[in-house]
Amino acid sequence: MPVFQRQIIAALLLCSLALAARAEPLRIVTEAWAPYVYEENGQPAGLDYEITREVLRRLNVEAQWQFMPWKRCLLELQQGQADAILDIFRIPERESQMLFVEEPLSDVQFVLFFARNRPYPYRQLDDLRDLLIGTSPGYWYNNTKFRNSRLFSREEAPSHEANFGKLLRNRVDLVVNDRRAGLFLASQLGLDQQLGYNPTPLGSDRLYLALRRDPRLQALADDFARELQRFKREDSYARLQARYANPDNHVASTAR
Repeated sequence: MPVFQRQIIAALLLCSLALAARAEPLRIVTEAWAPYVYEENGQPAGLDYEITREVLRRLNVEAQWQFMPWKRCLLELQQGQADAILDIFRIPERESQMLFVEEPLSDVQFVLFFARNRPYPYRQLDDLRDLLIGTSPGYWYNNTKFRNSRLFSREEAPSHEANFGKLLRNRVDLVVNDRRAGLFLASQLGLDQQLGYNPTPLGSDRLYLALRRDPRLQALADDFARELQRFKREDSYARLQARYANPDNHVASTAR
């Protein structure tokens, strides 16, 4: 068989494989982090879930969703057991492991939550000296000084709910969480009057959809980014944002 014919056959075969891969549901893993993504009555919900679902609908891509602890989400993607991971921070160490959709889903702002009967004001890192800070396993905090500081101790909890529980039981002094997510969780747990947060942020970051590092998924990453940019310019996107507006009125925002 001539070389040219073999090249054509090979190209057609690759196209067929790509189409077959796209025909399979895109398996997306994530950890519940309301209001961005969570389960409600056994079904996925949340701001970034709805954004992602709408963009995939426009791209005619079917998705299969699964919630699990964050460290397992990362492992599933790295081992090729999942096709995508929702609401992940983009850091250099992950670039070689996954394909990041260039357009972010949401912006986050990390703050320190406190029990209102034990407020610890925070304005600078030295204010945290000798304190015990509750953190979440596998989460990335982009404030380098906070990550590396030895002024205070850190203690991980298995969930964001557990972190707030430890805070109220005086097992940690402060808890770091995204402001919007922390406020939403406090409202869901009925802890509005017991928790507050320091308005001085530790830092800000962006949440992304990342795909398994597979050349066949690069086109989907590019298409998703373009469609997400288009969606963000529409009134329907603004209405979606409004539905998940910050519940600032639920939790006191400053330490006494």
